[in-house]
Amino acid sequence: MTSTLLFQASPGLVFTAAAGLLTAFLVYRAFFHALRSIPGPLTCRLTSLWTFYHSYIGDECTRIDELHRAYGPVVRIAANEVSIADGAALAPIYVEKGGFMKAPAYSNFDIEGHSTIFSTLDPAHRSVRSKAVVPVFSMTSIRSRQETIEECVSKLVDRLTNEAAWSRTASKETGQSRAINVLNLTRSLALDAVSSYLFGKTFGGISEQGGKMSANPFVDTLVAVGRFFFLPNWAFLTLELARARFWPDHEADASAQKVDNFASTLVQNQESDPFSYQSRLLKAGISSHETEVQCKDLIFAGTDSTGTNLATLLWHLAKRPDVYQLLREEVAEADGQDPAYNPQSLRYLDAVVREGLRISMANPTRLPRIVPPQGFAFEASNGRRYFLPGGTQVGLQVYTLHFNPKVFPEPHAFRPERWLDDPTPEMQRDWIPFGVGSRQCIARNLATTELFLAVRAIARHDVLAGAEAVGEKIEMLEWFNSKIKGEKIELVWR
Repeated sequence: MTSTLLFQASPGLVFTAAAGLLTAFLVYRAFFHALRSIPGPLTCRLTSLWTFYHSYIGDECTRIDELHRAYGPVVRIAANEVSIADGAALAPIYVEKGGFMKAPAYSNFDIEGHSTIFSTLDPAHRSVRSKAVVPVFSMTSIRSRQETIEECVSKLVDRLTNEAAWSRTASKETGQSRAINVLNLTRSLALDAVSSYLFGKTFGGISEQGGKMSANPFVDTLVAVGRFFFLPNWAFLTLELARARFWPDHEADASAQKVDNFASTLVQNQESDPFSYQSRLLKAGISSHETEVQCKDLIFAGTDSTGTNLATLLWHLAKRPDVYQLLREEVAEADGQDPAYNPQSLRYLDAVVREGLRISMANPTRLPRIVPPQGFAFEASNGRRYFLPGGTQVGLQVYTLHFNPKVFPEPHAFRPERWLDDPTPEMQRDWIPFGVGSRQCIARNLATTELFLAVRAIARHDVLAGAEAVGEKIEMLEWFNSKIKGEKIELVWR
């Protein structure tokens, strides 16, 4: 009888014990955790679900920015994670002594079981691969083979000129605006420039006719991974397996197969160009399969980021015809004086590209790092001191830095002139479109060169004459790699 009563009571006891343990755990996180002195909402002090949710729905950067306005420059956004909104923290976290180690979440961007140069957590693993390919990203190498990129830019100008003529004619004949999705075209340029210059073989995106470029679904699938970027790796892999099994995307699969075939061909024919990215990796002892993976990672990153940056820049130039006219005048004057000049020497063009990179933010979210065992003491610009214990995840949002009104007045306005009148040290410090420190984008020089050459060519040939930007603003989902809503940035010519 007694044993029966105990047996019947045990489920209640188990539930009570579990509830007690959970309550104690939450009380510990809220009031006794090592981060208890860092301000933040109660929800964030208790769980990471708040950040996971807002990352998924794509408003994470905006919401964290609001937390900083409410709680200050250092805020607790999860049980063991802190966001900092003060650019003074960039150097100690990302630069000094190589910076803090990347957070485990970067492993979620591994591809087919291989860590990429971007995703690997191990500096030694990265070093072997980066040392093999770094020479092709030097400005000296890029300038020596710049004609390869210029050929791609020339094809883009021709394609965009034809699309503009079609838009202008259609609008006149029908009385209705016929918009051109320039994001599709700029992605095509980015992919062709990366493949032509780095791989020695063009993908041929600009030449593709019809709707969106064939590689776009592949790129978009990897962009969508960013909504789950901050999940623990086991949860991320579980969701990805479930998505592939229960919600297959046949268009994305076909696109991925085409990219796979292209990367495979690159590796098989690597001896044709010893300069190429794939040849250098193979000579460094990297396996054929991993070399294909590294090539596909560059195809994704180069296409998405530079394509987004350039399309956003063109949209803003169409919105600001006064800026476009000044740009055209500077390019025309430089062309008349020395046709062989370096476009990056043009002061106004430099300001336009800088402002475009500031406002477009292909990677708007925080760049998470892990505080080393000795902890991290930080004195914010407001004079308050903070201490983060070892093991804390910490990062700064590009979104918050680039849209900080104290550093960039009218931060959401496209104002290239802000870079002409003695930009402040804070502006120079907080402008980080390619990240900062030893783990910043390895292809930043190539991406910048593409932008300078493309914007100069468009101004030189007056491609945006009569162009109008569609919409009041460009809306994006704030994932690790931003996703343009509707996958369109449109212009119409009249």
